[in-house]
Amino acid sequence: MSSDPGAGPASFDDDDYPAFTMGRAAEMLGTTPGFLRSLDEAKLINPQRSDGGHRRYSRYQLQLAARARQLVDQGTALEAACRIIILEDQLAEALRINDQIRGQS
Repeated sequence: MSSDPGAGPASFDDDDYPAFTMGRAAEMLGTTPGFLRSLDEAKLINPQRSDGGHRRYSRYQLQLAARARQLVDQGTALEAACRIIILEDQLAEALRINDQIRGQS
């Protein structure tokens, strides 16, 4: 049983819940822990820390990391890839807000 009081069935569906260790995240993405650290250093993702100081990643952060890996694998510099992803994310949020506002009128 987990000692985290937030780790319950509701957390299973939460894209922002920090459920994955660095090793598991790297394995799932087919990358290295160093790549994940570089995304943290580039300020694309900011993983939460466990009580022991270990990085913990959410599904949403893994989606961003997977997109970064895709861009880097296509030859995009890491810094440029991170900027592209941030802009894509901002655009998606603006479109979501726009749709929400349109639904209210």
